[in-house]
Amino acid sequence: MRLLIVEDEPNLGRQLKATLEGAGYAVDLATDGEDGHFLGSTESYDAAVLDLGLPDRSGHDILAAWRAEQNMIPVVILSSRTDEAGIVRALELGAD
Repeated sequence: MRLLIVEDEPNLGRQLKATLEGAGYAVDLATDGEDGHFLGSTESYDAAVLDLGLPDRSGHDILAAWRAEQNMIPVVILSSRTDEAGIVRALELGAD
């Protein structure tokens, strides 16, 4: 199974990648919104772990763009945000 992680916090991104690779997954890590959107749009992934607060492009924007491109990759949101509106927006955009 091939996964994409889009996370700008270096330690968290590396830890997630190492843990998932240790569990047998093939993992790519993007550290900003532009790279995350590009990888998710041009490569084939079984799922993505997407941070909402990213440099260059927000996780909400990436998710909206993927869905507009008919990219139905399953997306799990990873974020320190606690505002209900942001969570609801991510679910409305198609997060799983």
